[in-house]
Amino acid sequence: MGTRAWALLLVLCGTIFLEGADVAMMAVAIPAIRADLGLATGTAAWVLSAYVLGYAGFTLLGGRAADLLGRRRMFLLWLTVFLAFSGLGGLATDGRMLIVARFATGVAAAFMTPAALSLITTSYEEGPKRNKALLVFAGTGAAGFSLGLVIGGLLTELGWRWVFFAPVLLTAALLVAAVRLVPRQDAPPARGRTFDLPGAITAAGAMLLAAYTVVRLEHGLHDWPLTLVSGLAALLVAGAFVALERRCPDPLVRLGILRQGPVVRADLGALLFLGAFFGFQFVVTLYLQELRGWSSLQTAVALIVMGIDAVLAPTLTPRLVARFGNARVILGGFLLAVAAYALFLPVGMDWSYAMMFPTLLLSGLAFALAAGPLMIAATDGVTESEQGLAGGLLTTATQFGSAIGISAVTAVYGLVSTGSGPEATLSAFRVALTVPVALVVLGALISLVSVREARRAARRASQVSSDSASHTSANPAQRSGGISSWK
Repeated sequence: MGTRAWALLLVLCGTIFLEGADVAMMAVAIPAIRADLGLATGTAAWVLSAYVLGYAGFTLLGGRAADLLGRRRMFLLWLTVFLAFSGLGGLATDGRMLIVARFATGVAAAFMTPAALSLITTSYEEGPKRNKALLVFAGTGAAGFSLGLVIGGLLTELGWRWVFFAPVLLTAALLVAAVRLVPRQDAPPARGRTFDLPGAITAAGAMLLAAYTVVRLEHGLHDWPLTLVSGLAALLVAGAFVALERRCPDPLVRLGILRQGPVVRADLGALLFLGAFFGFQFVVTLYLQELRGWSSLQTAVALIVMGIDAVLAPTLTPRLVARFGNARVILGGFLLAVAAYALFLPVGMDWSYAMMFPTLLLSGLAFALAAGPLMIAATDGVTESEQGLAGGLLTTATQFGSAIGISAVTAVYGLVSTGSGPEATLSAFRVALTVPVALVVLGALISLVSVREARRAARRASQVSSDSASHTSANPAQRSGGISSWK
């Protein structure tokens, strides 16, 4: 790739780095924010949940809006919104203002991230260049989260408001560069084409209700009727969305894309892999801080080895993909993750960092193998006009995956907790750690299907090539380029 292509990739990767770092810094800073603003426990939880609701609730709509309204336009607009509401969060004086700012920031990310992903898939030609760009993009997002833990700890020491103001500075720099570098590649909408407003409303409603239900899972059996009602409402609104899309002549989401096996398997794989990754990281963070008494900064430094994928994703993974194909590399990532999380199941009260290190390293290696190739598989073979939709589906899967993973381990931990002593807490942590293991085992089984399908496709291609060669050798007219057929 040339200098300008690398510069464009740097800007687009900057947004996913920003998004990952923003989430991580908030997770580290929330105790200081709660103490300074005097927030109740429920309000503090909603500061974190509001971002998830905004992000997961509007990602599907954001991805399709990039296709229909212009990728560059959506990217620049929502990057500006992200900047504005990050600044508002830093100026917040109470919990309500902070929740509104976080929700709006999540909505901005829901439109900005799929637009950035579709800009990559449409700016770099399909093949090695696009694959490398996507692998760098995936690795940068993970690096943003890992480094965000450390950066968040440092900034919180200066004052929690810097956790909001630092992203404002980075966003402003990215916005200035993006105006110059992001290509004007968007074609004007086709004449007579209308925006599917009913589809947009029902899609956003279904996603918001589903995200709320997932967040509610953290409460376990507490107020379970509310969780059940929100889940049923999500299903009803989703059913209405499907019915509307089937009848709409120009739907927001072409439902046929959900019948593309490779795309669906990649999205499910991403949901399971990210769910396991963030669920595991959440439990380990609680283990280190609540049971071991480590500070947030010590915990962040301990976990930073999981960010090794930022180095391996753009260097090692492309070579593995070129040699073995996406499906096998993804399966390898899932198998490494199974081994990594299983190794941590017998965690003890006095484990040294050396005993934890293999799991942390293997989980980072697994992320390097699986995350980028899953992103390639989720967008490979999709027409250019639907790249935003494919990116929206993938980002929706990753957001719901991370939310499900954290909610599931929290719910299991709450259900099995039988006491308040250290041993009881450790026992509950061990049970909760089975959730990430189960998620990656299921993901590995789905990946096996992809490997089998890839082998079948290779055999069919080989058979077609062999038949074509046999037919050509048996037909002198074809060997001579068809000239004899004109005689």
